[in-house]
Amino acid sequence: MTFIVGLTGGIGSGKSTVADLLAERGAVLVDTDVIAHQLTAPHGAAMATIADAFGREVLTADGALDRAAMRRLAFSVPEAKARLEAILHPLIRQRSDEACRQAMDAPYIVLVVPLLVESANYRQRIDRLLVVDCEETTQIERVMARSGLSADQVRAIIAVQATREQRRAVADDLLLNDGNLAELRPQIDRLHQQFVVLAAAKSAADR
Repeated sequence: MTFIVGLTGGIGSGKSTVADLLAERGAVLVDTDVIAHQLTAPHGAAMATIADAFGREVLTADGALDRAAMRRLAFSVPEAKARLEAILHPLIRQRSDEACRQAMDAPYIVLVVPLLVESANYRQRIDRLLVVDCEETTQIERVMARSGLSADQVRAIIAVQATREQRRAVADDLLLNDGNLAELRPQIDRLHQQFVVLAAAKSAADR
């Protein structure tokens, strides 16, 4: 099995940027957020079940998941979030496992899972856990800039995720991302070289 690095971090921490930089250096990305968006796009594999579970009010005009409507429902009806996850998570797991199997020739795989720490079963699937971390003020600024959410809305999302301390406590590797790309790239170079060495060692041990 190819060496798998699990990549996680809080909303706005810069996971996608880190993943893209590792991919530039040769890693294969398997992004569970991308898979989730595919499943909840118009005619996505999860949409019929979601419509049955929650009704048309959580669908957009073209039949995709209305994320803003679903977010409002999840915050007002706590069990709604668990019901949505029960629909999506098995499908995401199935598709991400298949994508990892198809990347057997990769130097290593980066499996991007935003809620990896909250989803304990993912830890069994990875060889190394990389946590991207930054100050909460940075998270809020980044998410507000890209999404139009208010600071209070971003804080509400952060509040239901694992804390920074919880993620840092279980990390094999910690990448601090409060700065700019110029400050990030040396950390990425170091991690990439480390993962290549670890992947080669695992491959040799498996032979």
